[in-house]
Amino acid sequence: MAFDFFKKLKERRQRKKKASSGGIAKKRLQFAIIYDKLEVSDNMLQALHQDILTVISKYFEIDRESLKIDIKPTDDLSSLVVNTHILRAKSHSSKKKKLATKAAKE
Repeated sequence: MAFDFFKKLKERRQRKKKASSGGIAKKRLQFAIIYDKLEVSDNMLQALHQDILTVISKYFEIDRESLKIDIKPTDDLSSLVVNTHILRAKSHSSKKKKLATKAAKE
């Protein structure tokens, strides 16, 4: 009886593994189709990644290695999703000092 339980448990795990690898492949194919449809090249994604990193870094100290950009499809449009770990917000006073220093130099 216990043997049947473990056998069923093992079969269930194997089905999940197959489903998860199939799901991953399906998701990769969907992204490839979306990028192709939107005419998004690797160079464009790399530039977008750098630009977003630069803008977010003005306001937050982030884990640069964790920044991930995805394009998620819906029925009639696609959404740009940006995920990253925020370590802390940058203080506004340092921004004001930089602006004042920049203005004084001009």
